[in-house]
Amino acid sequence: MGRNLFILAGSLVLFAFISCGVAYTNIAQQPGSPGDSSLWRTMGLSLFVIGLLVALAGILSSLFEQAERRAEEDRRTKRRR
Repeated sequence: MGRNLFILAGSLVLFAFISCGVAYTNIAQQPGSPGDSSLWRTMGLSLFVIGLLVALAGILSSLFEQAERRAEEDRRTKRRR
């Protein structure tokens, strides 16, 4: 599960950088372009924050899985003794 969260976080951060890049180029000012540059910056910032939160969830998930795995190994070694 942690790996999937890291992939999701990476893609969200990539889209955030693309959104911020669009905000600082002339693409956002072209006629027929969706939204204005402040909308692109806001969307980029929100995607970046969501990506960081998902990465934090992935880190915590990996830590809990590792702790659970080590606790199971300790239980097995105690049973063998």
